[in-house]
Formats: sequence, structure tokens, C-alpha cells
Amino acid sequence: MRRREIVLSFLVGLLIGAFLFGGYKVSTRSKGEKSILIPAEAANNEAISLQNAFVRVAEMVKPAVVQITTEKVVTYRYWDPFGDLEEFFRSPFDEFFGFPKRKRPRIFKKKQEGLGSGFIVDEKGYILTNNHVIEGVDKIYVKLFNDDHKYPAKVIGTDPKTDLALIKINVRKSLPTVILGDSDKIKVGEWVMAIGNPMGLTETVTVGVISAKGRSGFGITQYEDFIQTDAAINPGNSGGPLVNIKGEVIGVNTFIIAPYAAQNIGFAIPINLAKQVFSQLKEKGKVIRGYLGVWLQPLNEELAKSFGLKEPKGALVAQVIEDSPAEKAGIEEGDIIIKFDGKDVKDVRDLQMKVANTPVGKKVSVVVWRNKREKVLKVVIGEMPEEEKIASRTGEELWRGMKVSSIDEEVKNRFGIEENKGVVVIYVEPGTPAEEAGIIPGTVIRMIDNYKISSISDFNKVIRKIPEKKNVRLWIIQNGQGRFVILKGEE
Repeated sequence: MRRREIVLSFLVGLLIGAFLFGGYKVSTRSKGEKSILIPAEAANNEAISLQNAFVRVAEMVKPAVVQITTEKVVTYRYWDPFGDLEEFFRSPFDEFFGFPKRKRPRIFKKKQEGLGSGFIVDEKGYILTNNHVIEGVDKIYVKLFNDDHKYPAKVIGTDPKTDLALIKINVRKSLPTVILGDSDKIKVGEWVMAIGNPMGLTETVTVGVISAKGRSGFGITQYEDFIQTDAAINPGNSGGPLVNIKGEVIGVNTFIIAPYAAQNIGFAIPINLAKQVFSQLKEKGKVIRGYLGVWLQPLNEELAKSFGLKEPKGALVAQVIEDSPAEKAGIEEGDIIIKFDGKDVKDVRDLQMKVANTPVGKKVSVVVWRNKREKVLKVVIGEMPEEEKIASRTGEELWRGMKVSSIDEEVKNRFGIEENKGVVVIYVEPGTPAEEAGIIPGTVIRMIDNYKISSISDFNKVIRKIPEKKNVRLWIIQNGQGRFVILKGEE
């Protein structure tokens, strides 16, 4: 009996202790003062305060977030597997008089609809969104907050190199706008909110944190400096704002890692980059960037060591474009650019951003590593030609069904090739002239008709001269063997 009373007393003591520690927490004051117990309601108040902050942010930003719907008419061609009924009614004398049978594909058109988000950056109706939301469409419509009317929008300007676009709607009233923050000041771990129209669910709010900064290497855009977040982003969120706890837009939601590969990994374009693009698109309808005129190659430890560098920092010049600012300044192939305009160059992406953001006509100092010593050169920055993709390894997006790249060590290892000159095919689209010609990824192109191809620059110059419908002769190398093939023109 005595033992039972002892056990019961012990359990009662545990319950009382749990109650006391569950209802209070210890707070230590400065030296000389006693520790006191603060009710758990204080912690609850902090949580409620944070919750109210999210509510305020949503109420502040949502009126300036819009839904974007697009329309595009797509033409489909197909062959009737059961034959053309016209054949049944053909005259038997047609072939006698030399009229050949004509098989024509059947054609039908279908309207495709797209969905995305955007946010108002000017009370006159200017809306910032992703370029991929409105690219190649026939019509764009915008739905405002608490307004069922769909307003037609026109494109003011696009910038595929950052995947940003500016559109405008005409309205008679002043529209609510977002507050643009400073993405350079954000820190990993800060709260953020994504607002948009995922899967067509308008005015959806999701919450998370900044997971990382400065993400790149996805091949989504030429200029990559993404903010990573775990706030849920889904199809339809593209172009919507990523907002901090103050209600300031610090990013433009752009893409996610496929859900089947990973969860809660989304990316946004920093708003400071978007500000520059927005300003130029509004004023000029296009973005003007600085231009150096070099093809760049990333450094690895092995390459850096071969050039006498202790660590792989900087950007290796693989080729200097003819008559470019770089050539005029004396930059050479094999130079490693380690400083630009007084600032250290971390890698290729870092140099890309620095050059692009430099005003045209500005004279800057460039420090290169040449012959195991530093050399200072002066470069007058030019204006980037629209057709050039500076500091990029890949050529035109797609030519007759294939995409090519310059040849570097990474590409050599990837495809097991030994060639140093030409361009290598990295992608072939099924059912295209390239596939019909027997071209596969890893094929090296050394000549197009009578033009020798030594680089991406050569490739781009030559294909611009060739009419779309003309058949061309290629000299290619596959598995170490050279041969000629005919690449048919577009029908």
C-alpha cells in the first residue's frame, strides 16, 4: 500500500511539473537580478504578431498582383491514314493527261491558352512578368484584383536574356502598385511570401524562407543570379512577386525544380536586376547592355594550375571576337580576366553581369593574367549586338532541328571527342532535317558548304547567310570519322 502511495505521489509531481514548465519559460536578466518565469502567452503573442504580419503583407500586396492569360492559335498538319476521299472522285483521265496524284496534309487549327502572373509597377498600367509567360502568343489578357473584367494588354518590351517582360493595360483609374525592395540586402533564412495564380487559383499566397542566393547554372537564361526559396511555387506562379515581411517585392518568381525530382525548390529573379530591365523596357522598349566581345570558358583547378594560378578564379578567354572592344584593347585568347573595373572577377557569370551592367562608352581597366603575371588593359565598353550571346558557349537556339556548342574540355569529356575546331551538336529534335541527315549529339561540324567552321562565331555568321529553304552540305565528324551529309532546308 505504501509503495502504491509513493508511485501516485511521484506521478502527481510529474504532472504538476509539466504544467508549470508548460505554462512558463525561464528568462535570465542581467547579473545581480534573479531569474523570473514569463507566461507562455508571451510566446503565443509573438506567433500571433508574426501571423498578423503575414496577413498585413497579403492585404497590402494582393491588390497589385494580376492574373495573365494568353491565347495562341496553333496549326496542326496530319496525314489521313484512311486515304483522301478526293481520290475516290478523281477522274481516271487525270493520270492519262499527266496530272500526278497530289497528297496534301489535312490542316486544323486549335487555340492554346496559357496562364501566368504579374504585378503592377506603375499606376498607369505597366505590369512586370516573365518573358516565357507571354512569348510567342497572339493575345494577352490581364485580370485585376477583385475585377472579373479581362483587359487586353500590349507588349512594351521583352528581355529573353533575363526572362523578363513588360506589358501594359489601358485603364481610366489609377492602379495600386507594389513597393520594390532591395534584393542585395536579403539574407538566407528571412521570411518570404509568394503571391500569384498557381494552377489558375487566383490570389494564392504561400509562405517560406529564402533558402539561398546567387544560384546559377540552370541554362534557363543567359544572366542567372536566382534567389532560391521553399515558398510553394507552381505553374501559374510565373511572373508573380516574391515579397519580404515588410511587403516589399524582392524577386520575380520564375521556375521550380520538377516536383518529381525535388520538393519546395523554387527560384526568383532578384528585383534589383528586374528594376534595371523594367526601366529600360519602359523608356526604350529594349535593354541595352555593355559588350566586351569575348567567348568565355569557366576555369577548373586543372586549367588554373596550367596557367600558373593558385586557384580557379576569373574567366578564361577562349576566343576574341573580331573588331570587338576586347580585340581593340589587346585582350588575347588564353588571357584570364581576374579584375574588371576595379573589382575582382569570381567566375564567368560574375564577369557577364559586370560587363552587362557597365554603361556603353565607359572606359574601364581590365586586369588579365597572361604569361603568369598580371597585365592591365584599358577597354572602352561597346553596346551588345542583339544577335550575339556574349560569354555563352551555345549557338543559335535551334537551327534545322539541332543546337550546337563550342568545344571545351567539359564538352570533350561529355561526348568523348578529341576535336578542337568546329562546333559540337548537343541536341537534335526528332523529325527534323538534322535527324534525317543522321546527325546525333556529339557530332562535330567542321564545314557548311564551302565555309570552314572553327567556332560558334563562324557557325552563327554562316547560318545567317543561308536561305531557309536551301539544302546545304555539311562536313561532319562522328566517332573520329569524317563524312559529308546533306542537310535539307525548311519546307
